[in-house]
Amino acid sequence: MIPARGVELVDTRDLKSLASIGMRVRFPPQAPSIMKRLLVIDALNLMFRNYIVNPSLSTNGQPIGGLKGFLQSLQKLIRETKPDQVVICWDGEGGSQRRKSQNKGYKEGRKPIRLNRDIRNLTENEEISNKIWQQTRLVEYLNELPIVQLMLPAVEADDIISVVVQHPSFAGWQKVIVSSDKDFFQLCDGETIVFRPIQKQIINQTGLVEQHGIHPKNFALAIAIAGDKSDNLPGVGGVGLPTISKRFPFLAEDVSYDIDTLMKYSKEHAGKVKAYTNVLEKRAVVEENYRLMQLYTPSVSVQGRQKINYALGNFKPEFAKTNVKAMMIEDGFGVVNFVDMYAWMNKIVADSRI
Repeated sequence: MIPARGVELVDTRDLKSLASIGMRVRFPPQAPSIMKRLLVIDALNLMFRNYIVNPSLSTNGQPIGGLKGFLQSLQKLIRETKPDQVVICWDGEGGSQRRKSQNKGYKEGRKPIRLNRDIRNLTENEEISNKIWQQTRLVEYLNELPIVQLMLPAVEADDIISVVVQHPSFAGWQKVIVSSDKDFFQLCDGETIVFRPIQKQIINQTGLVEQHGIHPKNFALAIAIAGDKSDNLPGVGGVGLPTISKRFPFLAEDVSYDIDTLMKYSKEHAGKVKAYTNVLEKRAVVEENYRLMQLYTPSVSVQGRQKINYALGNFKPEFAKTNVKAMMIEDGFGVVNFVDMYAWMNKIVADSRI
């Protein structure tokens, strides 16, 4: 894998093409106290959804939907968010190993990535090679843009994103996390929002409380109870987010509650509603899920944080537009229009020199 300018690089995961659905979402303007906006992208989440749904072929007939679709999605995101800086976060090789050491079933049983079209022009092995090539090539493209790419071995993108949005250098910035993953809801605060491109949703802390009756400070605790099928983490049977909101109303408060408080409350109300008894009986499950799912304290070593600090602190925005255009010709992109993205990339470089 080609190393990215920033930390290191890459692995695999899964999303739906922003290019195919279009984006008609108005992002809230920055508050007066928030001077800048940071766009933080869950890279593999975006790349693989484009790979799945975008049928683009090169002029030589090779699939390039993941690569080309990602860049098209990036252009749309930049047009919509008008960021002052872009950080793209990748899952590191073996990124799930720490969590799998705690729970061997973590992310097991995930269905293989399948293209959502009937016409296939490659064998299964050729598709695997092509997918790897598209991902590797995407890293090379992004290296020519004035954006930061981050990846750490054995660290998931979720943890890197958590470090980035909580990084002191972005205090006072409005942070926009781009991912369909609900786990990021727990990171919402007065400056951080989550954009879910598939659902065309913008989630902030106020909206999360209104929609789910759960404050971001307690969302990791809530999903630890509910579980997460996509990560193969079963929760407490019969206790989903709507039930959690109804039976544990204090989780809507702007206060960080712990498992002991949850269990004490359940014990006080046990016998009245089965949900409380179920939670008490599955305390071990809730505790393990919480350890795996919480992002408040990201699982990044001191050395890993130092690498991220160095990458963010020493990054010098550069835009090699000629190289990008040459690569697109080489890869058979055909007719494309990235004028909006080029203009904004030039602006990022110019602003960095002021």
